[in-house]
Amino acid sequence: MSDPPSETTTNGAAGNPLSTKSQVLETGASAIQSFQPVSQICAHLNAYHIYASDPSRAIESNHYCSHLNEDVRQCLIYDSPAKSARLIGIEYMISAALFATLDAEEKKLWHSHVFEVKSGMLIMPAPTSIVGNTTPSPVAGQGWEKAETAEMEDVVTLYGKTWHFWQVDRGDRVPLGVPQLMGSLTDEGQMDRIEGFRESLEDRNRRFGVDGERKRELRRHIAEPEVQEDADQAWKK
Repeated sequence: MSDPPSETTTNGAAGNPLSTKSQVLETGASAIQSFQPVSQICAHLNAYHIYASDPSRAIESNHYCSHLNEDVRQCLIYDSPAKSARLIGIEYMISAALFATLDAEEKKLWHSHVFEVKSGMLIMPAPTSIVGNTTPSPVAGQGWEKAETAEMEDVVTLYGKTWHFWQVDRGDRVPLGVPQLMGSLTDEGQMDRIEGFRESLEDRNRRFGVDGERKRELRRHIAEPEVQEDADQAWKK
C-alpha cells in the first residue's frame, strides 16, 4: 500500500512515484498521441526571474519557447532542464511595437531583457554534445555561439510578462498561493540585493559550461534599445 502522498516526495513534489499502471499508460499514450503545441518549442533559454513583490528573491528559470508569430512568443518555465523538472510558470514575450500599444497599467506587468542579454546572464544552453563530458569540437562550439548570439539580437528588443505558480525556491512541494508576477534584473548592482545571487550565477555558468565574460564580448555589438516607460516596475517601487 502506498504511503500518504503528503508524507512522500517524488521529483521535488509531494506524492508517490508513478505506479506501473501509470507508467504503462504514459508510454502508450506518448506513442500514439500528437503533442503539436509542445512540439513547436524551438528554443531553451536560461535566466533568472525576480519576484516583483520582493526583488530580493530570484530563481533560475529554464524557458522552453515557441513562436506564435514574429511578434509573440510563449514559454513554459521549468525549475531545471531535467526530465523530472517541475513546471513552475509561463512567460509571454512580445515585440516593442506591440508593447507600445498597451495601456500604462498593463505595461507595468512587463519587463525588459536588455540587461539580461548584454550582461551575458541570459543564455541559450548548448547541447550536451558541445558542453558535456567529452572535448567539444571548436567548430561546433563556434557555430552554437553564432546561433545563440543571433537569438539574443532578437530577444534584447522583447518585453516579457511572467507568472510563476510554484515557489520552489522556498521549498514548496506543491503550487501554493496565488500566482506571482516576476521580473528581470536591469543592472549589475541589483545582484547584490539578492542573497547568494552571484554564487548561484557562478554555479549556473559552471553547469552549462558558460564563460560570462565571453558572452558579454560576443554581444558587445548588440544595440541597447531604450526601455519604454512603465516597464520593469519591480525596481521602481
